[in-house]
Amino acid sequence: MNRLVLLDRDGVLNQDRDDYVKSPDELVMIEGAAEAVARLNQAGHIVALVTNQSAVGRGIIDAVMLERIHQRLRDNLARVGARLDDIFVCPEAPWQASERRKPGPGMLREALARFRAEAALTPLIGDTLGDLQAAAAAGCQRLLVRTGKGAATQAAGLPQELLPISVHESLAPAVAAVLGEEH
Repeated sequence: MNRLVLLDRDGVLNQDRDDYVKSPDELVMIEGAAEAVARLNQAGHIVALVTNQSAVGRGIIDAVMLERIHQRLRDNLARVGARLDDIFVCPEAPWQASERRKPGPGMLREALARFRAEAALTPLIGDTLGDLQAAAAAGCQRLLVRTGKGAATQAAGLPQELLPISVHESLAPAVAAVLGEEH
């Protein structure tokens, strides 16, 4: 059975920036992330991105620039034989947030429905409390990477109601855990 794996973008696949990724040139991959996605692809998993991109809602970039950034991401993945099966984006600014915007579960539920996946069998790999909250609300497994905001998220304390949370140094060991491998 092809299993769906949900990934956050900033801080998981590419380096997080306090000033947002505003152009394709600012998208810097985290070492080993593209190869980790390729391993999921090779194992037959469906891989979808679920990403808040409030830079659009804040007027910092437009939807066309966001698509150019995502094309750069796809190109970086393709270089190592990796791909995303879909990208779910919430462009809303935090003050306009609907339930699609993480920590709301809306985007995750859309991905689960699109790929007819069972939430309890679907891991979400993210680096923020909002990622973990969205995964819990959608009924998904929760994996935290310490890249991006992950180390700070862990250091702040993981809320009891979100446990269990599997914590990993980066996407590569998180993927190894999803694939049932020792890392």
